[in-house]
Amino acid sequence: MLSAFLQLMRPAHWTKNVFVLAPLVFAQLLHRPDALVRSFLAFVAFCLASSTVYIFNDYLDRAEDRNHPVKRLRPLAAGTVSGAAALGLASILMIASLMIGLRLGPEFLAVTAGYLVLNLLYTQWLKHIVILDVMIVAIGFVLRVVAGGLAIGVEVSAWLLLCTIFLALFLAFSKRRHELMLLLGEAPEQRKVLMHYSPAFLDQMINVVTASTVVSYALYSISPETVERFNTRSLVYTIPFVLFGIFRYLYLVYQQPNHLNPTEAVVRDLPSLLNILLWGLVVAGTIYLS
Repeated sequence: MLSAFLQLMRPAHWTKNVFVLAPLVFAQLLHRPDALVRSFLAFVAFCLASSTVYIFNDYLDRAEDRNHPVKRLRPLAAGTVSGAAALGLASILMIASLMIGLRLGPEFLAVTAGYLVLNLLYTQWLKHIVILDVMIVAIGFVLRVVAGGLAIGVEVSAWLLLCTIFLALFLAFSKRRHELMLLLGEAPEQRKVLMHYSPAFLDQMINVVTASTVVSYALYSISPETVERFNTRSLVYTIPFVLFGIFRYLYLVYQQPNHLNPTEAVVRDLPSLLNILLWGLVVAGTIYLS
């Protein structure tokens, strides 16, 4: 039962919540113990909040998931966890998330509650509206970054928000394409909104947001505001890591498709993990040693 509950919470997807830590890094506050603690609490709050949404989504979709080649193994679809137990766990996680949010301040609590409400609406209604479904996912990433800034009392730059929303759209459209190709003709039966998508249309959207992500990060790295803030122009040398990361992600989506969604594939892909680690080290070194 403990293993099934953990599977319901989808800890592999907690990696998405590292966006909460972005303001801590780029505000040059890694040396501040108080900021580290508050950022960690913010990260935990969003892990609990996202798990709440995953469980509620699995509860609503349990009937459809039984016909999915991969999702049928989820605890609710497989029947290893009852609906009542799952909703009980989701309630506990939601309350714990909001309690941490209250500890971090009313503004952080408001963003956390907004994230929960938006995503609960998404699971019931918004995920069925073409294009808007993907944009809601992207907004969730932006809320993570904003919450991370509120947790430590720093203003999030417009550049960071811009890079976040383009990257989130890139990830979301890529995931839609993976779902469409995995399920082929049965896709609309598993996720109704997929009937409005096609591989060609998604490829166009992916092309747009891929270019936007790279260009926005490149402009951020050389902007006068960034150079003045960090007192260095060396952030431009992190662009190759961003390019490799995006190209590797596209490689996994297009050339190495499997039952894993792209996020899970990246977590298990050694070149991607090494690239993320190197990017983080170079960024930290550039920002903090300048």
